[in-house]
Amino acid sequence: MIPRLIARTSHIEKQQLAEFGQRFSLSALQAKIVAHRIQATGTAVLADEQIEHIVLASLKNIAPPHLLKDGDKAVQRIALAIKKGETIGLLTDYDVDGITSHAILLHALRDFFAVPQSHIQHLIGHRIDDGYGISQGLVERILSFADDNETHCDYSHLPDLIISADCGSSDEKRIAQLKAKGIDVIVTDHHAIPQEGIPQSALATINPTREDCHYPDATIAGCLVTWLLMSHLRTALINDAVINNSSPKLSSLLDYVALGTVADAVSLASPINRAVVKTGLQIMNQLKRPCWQVIKKLLDRDFQQFTAEDLGFQIGPRINARSRMSDPYMALHYLCATDFAKSMRYLQELDKDNQDRKATEKDMLEIAFVLAKKQLADRAWTLVIYDKAFHAGVQGIVASRLMEKFGRPTIVLSPMTETDKLTGSARTIPQVHIRKAIEYVSNAHPEIVLSFGGHKGAAGLKIDSQYVAQFSELFDQAVAQQLSSDTNLQPIIYTDGELAEEELTFETIAELRHLEPYGREFEVPAFEGDFIVQSIRSIGVDGTHLMMQLATHEHSFRAVWFRALEQKNDPFPFVEGQSIHAAYQLKENYYRGNFSIQLHIMYASA
Repeated sequence: MIPRLIARTSHIEKQQLAEFGQRFSLSALQAKIVAHRIQATGTAVLADEQIEHIVLASLKNIAPPHLLKDGDKAVQRIALAIKKGETIGLLTDYDVDGITSHAILLHALRDFFAVPQSHIQHLIGHRIDDGYGISQGLVERILSFADDNETHCDYSHLPDLIISADCGSSDEKRIAQLKAKGIDVIVTDHHAIPQEGIPQSALATINPTREDCHYPDATIAGCLVTWLLMSHLRTALINDAVINNSSPKLSSLLDYVALGTVADAVSLASPINRAVVKTGLQIMNQLKRPCWQVIKKLLDRDFQQFTAEDLGFQIGPRINARSRMSDPYMALHYLCATDFAKSMRYLQELDKDNQDRKATEKDMLEIAFVLAKKQLADRAWTLVIYDKAFHAGVQGIVASRLMEKFGRPTIVLSPMTETDKLTGSARTIPQVHIRKAIEYVSNAHPEIVLSFGGHKGAAGLKIDSQYVAQFSELFDQAVAQQLSSDTNLQPIIYTDGELAEEELTFETIAELRHLEPYGREFEVPAFEGDFIVQSIRSIGVDGTHLMMQLATHEHSFRAVWFRALEQKNDPFPFVEGQSIHAAYQLKENYYRGNFSIQLHIMYASA
């Protein structure tokens, strides 16, 4: 499907752009890019405070943790568990947000608050066997810890307290089972609260999306919610004289928060999210943890610092791959390894899983593209793709690829070990709140949607396999209610306009780097322009990427277009000597000791 290129425009007068650029020491290009992104949030007037939060991201932007509802109740219970020497279970999701949350909890309790390792239980569900959150399978495994006859238990006794992270808000039934066995559960999460409200069986539910929560930013990731709770706990432990007043703050754990925040694709227009990502990257680039040392070696980044793009496209996928293809504990071991050799060994396993994930993804995409094209003729607004051969661990990535290619809210469904159930991942376009659409179907037909959770941009669900066709129709209707009848859904690429030929320089790249971090709702700058194709060839293992040499009037640049072809033997979209119009990102490429300018093509047409 052919994308539509839309150049962002600023309603701010050039004089005002120049004035705020001068106040914040920004070039004309930088001022324009900041204005484009602020205005994309619906803001008509540029306020100095708002610009300062974007350009000068600082930890002072982080609202205090005591504003989180139920925070005081939670820290009192955790402090009591520490004083009494109780066993604390850490129950987290298996994705990057969940695994980084787990690492934060472990380091905070063990290394900052002196909780013995023997008093900590690690409770992470299996994506395929258990499913998301505080699942029934995970609960049954936890409760088996008390069974002396069970020889395959992970631990010999039940935990006294469980702290969840990045999950739990929708798991009242399972939390009630844990409570019935005398286990207190503290939920920390950032996913939307279900219609029935917070889980009543939880001792505390710390979630910034609660209507009665006064934390000023509901877009923060689960790992930041966890970090805030542990920071709040530190204050309580100091007040109770459990730890010394001079005990270090938890800012050294913000590298984990940065990784989880970027990988979970929460808003980077948020001053709080920008602050933790910027600070976390600074900590990461000090290379004090073995995990960052070995990933830098693997990526051959001797002369380059990690950026938010590396978190989202290099480090995050390797951590996610383990939970997608196998169990997630290897990812936790990698992040928390104490020496280089162990960390490298764990990373090599993760990298192997990532290669397996790529192969599975490629196979699924080939099937999914065929099914999607058939559906486009029958359905107005959405794609719901299912095949018996699909792997649940890759369905979220495939859903994202389909959404990007066809410009429609997309759900990809895969078989579960329960033969009559399907698990699904949903991704959406900016105009559609995906969780609300699924909730609409669930409320009308609870026999179809067995469970679901998520937020505006992404969601997960489980449905009864016999209702795939009916669910597809209902989901399409639910999305239609959020769109006007004259909406034309197609892929859209937003650009920041054209760069003059003399702006295609390392200096411009440095200007753009000054505005990092980039991510969701503060996208990497993209530009458009006209070029002559001097050469073109396919690259990559599967032959679907293109390497080109593109010329302007006076210069020539190497350009790469990832996933330009659907299949290896597809014809090239243009030939040497042809004039094209391209949307691209301006990048710096490092290869064998040399830096060069490289264009990353997002779309091009003759």
